[in-house]
Amino acid sequence: MLREMKRWENIHLTGINRLPAHTNFYRYENRENATTFNRENSIGYRLLDGVWKFLFVDAPELSPKGFETEDFAIAKLDDIEVPSSWQMKGYGKMHYTDVLYPFAINPPFVPQENPTGIYFKEIVIDELSEEEALILTFNGVDSAFDLYVNGQHVGFSKVSRMPSEFDITEFVKKGSNRVTVRVYQFSDGTYLEDQDMWWLSGIFRSVELFTINKDTLQDLFVETLPDENYENFTLKIGGAFFSNYVKNVNVTLRHRDEKVAEFAIDVVDGRFEFSRLVENPHVWNAEEPNLYTLEFEYVLPTGGKEIVPLRIGFRSIEIIDNEIRVNGKRIFFNGVNRHDANPKTGRTVNYEDMLKDVKMMKQHNINAVRTAHYPNNDVFYDLCDEYGLYVIDEADLECHGFENTGNYNWISDNELWEKQYVDRAVRMVKRDRNHPSVIMWSLGNESGAGRNFTAMNNAIKAIDATRLVHYEGDRVAAYSDVYTTMYTRLAPLEEIGKDAEGKKPHILCEYGHAMGNGPGGLTEYQQVMRKYPRLQGGFIWEWCDHGIETTNENGETIYLYGGDYGDFPTNGNFCIDGLVFPDKTPSPGLIEYKKVIEPIVTEEVDLQEGKVLVKNLYDFRNLSGIVLHVTVKSFDTLIEKKEIKLPSIEAQEEAELVLPVDLVKAARYDDVRIYLSYREAEDTLHADKGHEITKASFLLAATKVKKTVKAVVSDGSDFIIEDGAAQLTIENNKLKAVFSKVFGSLESFTVEGEEIIHKGPEVTLWRAIIDNDMYKKDDWINKYFLKNTKEQLGTITYEAVEDYIDIEITNYLSTVNQAWGFHLTYNYRIAKNGALNVDLKGKKVVRGNEIPEMLPRIGVTIQLNQDYNEVTWYGRGDSESYQDTKRSQPIGLYSKTVEEMHIDYVYPQENGSRCDTSFLAVAKGEDMYLVNFKEEHDFTIHDYETSSLEEAKHRGNIKKSAYNVLTIDYKQSGVGSNSCGEEQLPPYRVGVEDFHLQFEMRKVKKGNLVEESKFFIAR
Repeated sequence: MLREMKRWENIHLTGINRLPAHTNFYRYENRENATTFNRENSIGYRLLDGVWKFLFVDAPELSPKGFETEDFAIAKLDDIEVPSSWQMKGYGKMHYTDVLYPFAINPPFVPQENPTGIYFKEIVIDELSEEEALILTFNGVDSAFDLYVNGQHVGFSKVSRMPSEFDITEFVKKGSNRVTVRVYQFSDGTYLEDQDMWWLSGIFRSVELFTINKDTLQDLFVETLPDENYENFTLKIGGAFFSNYVKNVNVTLRHRDEKVAEFAIDVVDGRFEFSRLVENPHVWNAEEPNLYTLEFEYVLPTGGKEIVPLRIGFRSIEIIDNEIRVNGKRIFFNGVNRHDANPKTGRTVNYEDMLKDVKMMKQHNINAVRTAHYPNNDVFYDLCDEYGLYVIDEADLECHGFENTGNYNWISDNELWEKQYVDRAVRMVKRDRNHPSVIMWSLGNESGAGRNFTAMNNAIKAIDATRLVHYEGDRVAAYSDVYTTMYTRLAPLEEIGKDAEGKKPHILCEYGHAMGNGPGGLTEYQQVMRKYPRLQGGFIWEWCDHGIETTNENGETIYLYGGDYGDFPTNGNFCIDGLVFPDKTPSPGLIEYKKVIEPIVTEEVDLQEGKVLVKNLYDFRNLSGIVLHVTVKSFDTLIEKKEIKLPSIEAQEEAELVLPVDLVKAARYDDVRIYLSYREAEDTLHADKGHEITKASFLLAATKVKKTVKAVVSDGSDFIIEDGAAQLTIENNKLKAVFSKVFGSLESFTVEGEEIIHKGPEVTLWRAIIDNDMYKKDDWINKYFLKNTKEQLGTITYEAVEDYIDIEITNYLSTVNQAWGFHLTYNYRIAKNGALNVDLKGKKVVRGNEIPEMLPRIGVTIQLNQDYNEVTWYGRGDSESYQDTKRSQPIGLYSKTVEEMHIDYVYPQENGSRCDTSFLAVAKGEDMYLVNFKEEHDFTIHDYETSSLEEAKHRGNIKKSAYNVLTIDYKQSGVGSNSCGEEQLPPYRVGVEDFHLQFEMRKVKKGNLVEESKFFIAR
């Protein structure tokens, strides 16, 4: 028997009785209500969100008989909140995959085990007049559903993240009415919705009920077409009514509240078209999002008046001379990919969630967003219009799982599926085509290639020729207007930039995989993309971690990821890959990205004369009026503070500026740094007055401290040396140092009766694995055994002189079954007053060819007294920095507790490094120990061991140690982006190489820290 194709598997069916797609708008009785753009004030609007009754079954066929009837008993059924996903409410199974379908691939069929949710809602309908209709709108249902009203089948729909509307007028009666919705987790549409995200099902966006006049406005379409100088625009308006009764429409164009134009349009057979020249309008772009309002006013046959407001922007998007241009000007994308994500509600997000996302993007210099990988709630586009973000609007289409079958184009090049593909494109375009923020349509993501994408492109161009079309899977840009790639490595990207003649413009639709600690190397990407005109920017993957919030056994908030629910197969924490943490707090990656994509770049010209070059990288905005705060400091001493307003500097222009700094006064100080902060002069939509756009800092080179050795009169007594069989002990009235003669290490260092060093320094090549190490970790752990390095004692000698004692230890460092390693020479000099100076040299040993291309780090670990919990350092801060993620962190004097030095990544991993540090100190009250470096180094300090960090799989699970662990790096490799993107770039890799590390540790008075840091005592 041939298997019957069920309704939810029928690829020939896009819907039953679903109304045609159209742009979203609301109708109002008067202009006062219309200007609010608040749907609650609109005519006939009713929100059906809230508590519905709910029945969960394992398959559609297991639905109770008569479930759709109005007398089916629902009183004892569960309650469920709409909108929501049923998995987030405890029904079915949480499951995360990146690529894999969670069932056998057999298109268009889906498993018989097809979890099904049946929703029930009683709605009371007042008596409808003959002129009225009831429209029921579902804004998002995953993945397909049947709708019943009072026992009658109204219709069927699919495409999870697009609206589905039904006219239910003939199915309702006055009084109470039963709405029943049967939702299927899997449908043939699931094959087209294999995006990298949690598999979440149900009515997850709002449900709305509209009482409308049967003769009212049905759709609108607006175009703004520029003249050759982009000064005047032709405003083209098209629209349609449900009937042909309305004969004319009065239209008013307003900018803010000022009337710009007014005109009457004739309506013929229910349709109208009109063109009008608008001279010198304020144009829309992401930097200056000028919006106008069109007010459509008409009289219905009943005599009632309706006003429909529509926000528009005068904006063109074109490719001219192989460049993407907005209003004739080349633009550059500093973008992100955004999923709907909320740690408590999954893919159900509200207005506040979306507003916060948009504001944060704008505050961090992001100017573009790709709706990965589906259309968002329509309100999101309103916000992008208003606040100013370029949008790549992406169809709800991804077939990534087919890649693993060997036939990536299985359904994308199958004409039987063409209707499904085209339906997703057309519905997206018809809903969103009036938003000025939408400048590009995307046909989907990671779905191979084939005829169905050509059909989608043709369908889009037939209804909207004003925008560009993008699809990364079109590798030769046959129908795409732009050439887009993802995760292209830096060297090939530069080749694309060079290969520009006659070629389409290029964007990276995904790059810089923001998973865990990272992404690194963004500066180099920005430099290459800014270097070549063909390259017009890119979009970081991605905006937000998709962690699911819960609490652990200690009541602490943690976030779960794939596998935490027993889901298999899964891609684990691959969903934790955002620039913001699940609770929408910025990660260090977002702070770095803000600096990398800064719209104002400052370069040194001649600091001896206070001259800098200010470059305006905005595409439209003039820098005039932006406030520049200038702060001059020597360590923690404020020398001078000034502020000025920037002069006129046009977009893409630059100007030399003389900073208002008293350089003669500054030259009297040491290590003088000039800190620049560019701030908004007035409140903006996205930020308050004083918001920092970007910052920069410069060292006055002539004032740089050259550390010296200072002879200090020793106040310590003579050393007592005990040279035993297993230990070498050195002691006086100030200190006690114990060295192991077996292991060749410093086992303890005590000053004034208090043990300061519990153990170390010991050389380490290891760091807790970060997500971007995922493709290296197996070799590091199982081939080169880098976690298992050991030092073997060679020699230990000592020599005492008048004020200090020198101890030399030679060790050999290697690991399991390796022919490479390091000859280590530790030279300890201990002064009688308690200063400990360490000079460590490492000489590489290479015997054979099997050596790692890159080491995680070369550094030393020291176990410090945990009571010394306050950390002060002079280096980059105050947040973490690595050598390929340090641009956002200026050098300065910073202080935190040890606990605050930890970055709480959702998946615990290496964190908290501070780069380019000259000295650090640890303190307990007024007692302080200075750790002074001969050269600048990176360091981390934590209250746990690396092994504890690696054992923990969630926040709050890191086992604390009995001491603080200080790691001083000769070098640590950068973080890169190699969980999906570029590896650590060559300048940021540590190899098997010779190294030299020197530092001194001594007790100082807290108030004298800076002065004490300028010299060494012992050497």
